[in-house]
Parts: sequence; structure tokens; C-alpha cells
Amino acid sequence: MSNWYTEIDTALLPKLKPVRLAVFDVDGILTSGQLLFTADGQEVKQFNTLDGLGIKLLQRAGIESAIITGRRSPQVEQRARALGITWLEQGREDKLTALQELWQRSGHNAESTAYIGDDLPDLSAIRAAAFGACVPNGHPLVQQHADWVSMRRGGEGAGREFCELILQAQGKLERLLEDYL
Repeated sequence: MSNWYTEIDTALLPKLKPVRLAVFDVDGILTSGQLLFTADGQEVKQFNTLDGLGIKLLQRAGIESAIITGRRSPQVEQRARALGITWLEQGREDKLTALQELWQRSGHNAESTAYIGDDLPDLSAIRAAAFGACVPNGHPLVQQHADWVSMRRGGEGAGREFCELILQAQGKLERLLEDYL
């Protein structure tokens, strides 16, 4: 079966197998990171459906999802609701504090968490989670500290790649994909 990557580095397996919470940044991960505004000042966000199905696959495998983003946007709230994302934290510049508070409320911890982000505000959360990921157009320092860098850029399916990596490492991906055959 062909997928986004051919093999998982075996060193990543101990970090990926216990993941029960996948946390996503928005701008630069679930979107391209560009800020688009209409003439009347309304912000426009463009999400990729590949990422949305990846999140739904995680949920079908019993893995919860969360968004932690520094900006506030009704579009993000709408997207999170449409996807059934369990936890949404908007307007949170200190991503590590938001993540730690999420752990307290949810019963998850560092060992059960994978986090994907692209820029400096994400760095402390990426380092705190058992598995930290970045995109190829993310800040070089974030890439340096990430356990893994996706092949796809933010807004172009990087979130899906992240989801499928977790599922593949846990031996759940092929079973989930069989439903589509």
C-alpha cells in the first residue's frame, strides 16, 4: 500500500505508539499560514480537506484531537466543530502553558501527546510533547527540535501526513484505509 512515507524511523516508534492526543497549531499547519483579508477587513482561512479526514481517522482509532492557536478566529471554531475536535484553545500565545492546562483538564500527559507546529511559539510545546513535529517550511529552530518534519507544507496536507504517521506507527492505518477499498 502506498502512502506519504515509506518507512517510519524505528527510533520514533516508542514516542508514537502511546499517543492518544494529537495537537495541531492552525496557521502554518492546518492552513498555509498566509493571512487573507477581504476588503471589509474580514479574515479568510483556507483549510485542506486532506487534514480534516486525517483528524477523523485519528478519532476513529480512539485518538483525541486538539487545536492550540495564538490567534482567535470564528473560522477555526467552525472548522473544529465540523471535525469534532475535542479541545480548542484560541488566543493562546504561550502554547506550552495552554498544553499543560489541556493535560490537566483532559487527563492526557506529555507521554500520550503528539504536537505539530511550525514557528517559535510552538517550540516549547513541541519539546514538551512525547512526539513533536514540524513542516518543511517551518522555522529552522523548530525543525531542529522536532522529532519529525513532514514532507508536505502547512495547508497542503501536512496535518494528514502527521495523522497517518501516528496511525501507521500504532498499526492502525491499514485497517482504517481498508474501509475505503
